[in-house]
Amino acid sequence: MSKSKIVGWALSGLLGAFLILASASGKFTEWEGKSEMFAKMGWSESVMVKIGVVEVISALLFLVPASAFVGAILLTAYLGGAVSTHVRVDDPFVIPIVMGVLVWVALGLRDCRVFALALGRPLRESNPES
Repeated sequence: MSKSKIVGWALSGLLGAFLILASASGKFTEWEGKSEMFAKMGWSESVMVKIGVVEVISALLFLVPASAFVGAILLTAYLGGAVSTHVRVDDPFVIPIVMGVLVWVALGLRDCRVFALALGRPLRESNPES
């Protein structure tokens, strides 16, 4: 396995861990100030649970090689919604943008065809899993 694939998988693992363990878990657990924070963003706690489910499913799809491209698309949409929500309530919104970019960088390092597609270059006839 090449160094770029190792870095791509490491970055993917870190992103997946953050999305599932840090971000989504806060949507499923009780903690002080949760209702107030979600209300500020315009979401009820029940809606946030559904959003957490979407986040976990998208992150898991991203981590499975066969569905990684679809997972990256879904994470991009999910993070775009996060940006929109934060902009609407005048909160900082840089982190979801950076995470969205990192999702595609990680996937591109895992599978060089992603970078070729993004840059409009011809696809190489090689095994993306090697």
